[in-house]
Amino acid sequence: MLVLAHTGITLGATLLLKGTLGGYYSHSPGHNKLPRNAKNLPAPLVASNTPFLKGRFSFHSLANYLDIRLLLLGSLLPDIIDKPVGQFIFRDIFSNGRIFSHTLLFLVLLSIAGYIIYRSRQKTGLLAIAFGTFMHLLLDRMWLEPKTLFWPALGLSFPQISLSNWTQNIFQGLLNIPEIFIPEIIGLAILVIFTIMLIRRKSILPFIIKGQIEQ
Repeated sequence: MLVLAHTGITLGATLLLKGTLGGYYSHSPGHNKLPRNAKNLPAPLVASNTPFLKGRFSFHSLANYLDIRLLLLGSLLPDIIDKPVGQFIFRDIFSNGRIFSHTLLFLVLLSIAGYIIYRSRQKTGLLAIAFGTFMHLLLDRMWLEPKTLFWPALGLSFPQISLSNWTQNIFQGLLNIPEIFIPEIIGLAILVIFTIMLIRRKSILPFIIKGQIEQ
């Protein structure tokens, strides 16, 4: 997966998950009241006086749960870390753009840290990054690379691949391989819809600066 697929599909999947969970609460008995575990929910949701069903599939509603900017950052984080390290800085050692940050260990540590911060400070930022990272590993189908995914359980070294035609292979894949270009098209479509929504709500700058989406 490339940039558009990782960011766009992660955003769409998170919106779908949030909407589904909102639907669960809204169809529960007494859905006009906050659920019993409301103290464990993000503060913007607890503060809401409207039924959970209302607008649950909107980007505006999603922005009340988490910082979408951090979600998008998390969706690219493994590549942001691993590709410079494994493909450029220490290319002779690793020769692979999927190393430490593409491991389950990295995701678990990130998630634990995010949960601790959420429980102590009610901040969801690191959890948003962790979920974005989870989606990255999922979209990269890392279960097909168990030595990397379960590092260091299956050995301390990472598999090495040929990087000589890496850029050319990406370009060829975008033109000829459905598993590459179809997700990119889907991701692009979601990002276009999101951008149009921001423009219509005059929220480009508020989103970039504060992660907010105007009513």
